[in-house]
Amino acid sequence: MLEIDQFTYGWLTPILAYAMSVTGSLLALRCMVRARHQQGRGAWVVTGAVALGGTGIWVMHFIAMLGFSVQDSTIRYNVPITLLSAAVAIAVVWLGLHIVVHQHDQIFALVTGGTITGLGVAGMHYAGMYAMKTDAAVVYDPWLVLLSVVIAVVAAIAALWFALHVNGIIATISAALIMGIAVCGMHYTGMYAMRAHMADQMHTPSGAQPAQLLAPLIVTVSMLTMLMLFQVGITDIDEPDLSRIRGQYASRYWPARRNSAHSNLDDYPTETFDTRHRW
Repeated sequence: MLEIDQFTYGWLTPILAYAMSVTGSLLALRCMVRARHQQGRGAWVVTGAVALGGTGIWVMHFIAMLGFSVQDSTIRYNVPITLLSAAVAIAVVWLGLHIVVHQHDQIFALVTGGTITGLGVAGMHYAGMYAMKTDAAVVYDPWLVLLSVVIAVVAAIAALWFALHVNGIIATISAALIMGIAVCGMHYTGMYAMRAHMADQMHTPSGAQPAQLLAPLIVTVSMLTMLMLFQVGITDIDEPDLSRIRGQYASRYWPARRNSAHSNLDDYPTETFDTRHRW
């Protein structure tokens, strides 16, 4: 049995992986706040899927993989499969978000969307592992693989619930921290299931070296995510601009009687409306 090291560079790679998972989750949650309350819902869902699937999951996975090594073995990556795993992560997250955003009042939609997303995330993880080629023979503990899939599904359901219900910056950051723990937990559980040993007639693997392939992809996606996070912002309002709407209707219906103490449109007595007007 060959020794497998998940922390070749110490705690650097797991800390960076967790940080990117939290960043992607944070951006996705902010996008979903806007998807719930603003125009252009589909665009926000796509942006959230790219953030969570691309950065929160895929980038996290491969940053962690930079710290992965197998004793006396060479590691290379199949480029097409690596890129395919990124597409899978984004696609399944988009599907899950799309399901719950359009049917968020149904628990069935939450469980269905979370299960699809979780299975897809697990598929992305093992597709990424399949993209990794080494001159050692690799096997997996089936029970730990199953556990990693269960973690992925539970984490996905929790993430979709957060996407539907989280408002406010403190709650958003807290949810992103929890999501980061869940994603990293799924990854390292899956990696712990891996066993490697020397085998006869194993050849030096072909493909791209980890630094040559992963570093440019990780840096590019991470920079785009940070730019999007700055663009979207994390401190904007979480509800529709009720003050603006309230001001419009106050000036229209009660130009001389606006009560600034009201904090919600529902606080205004409906009987004062002219029935000829519609909302």
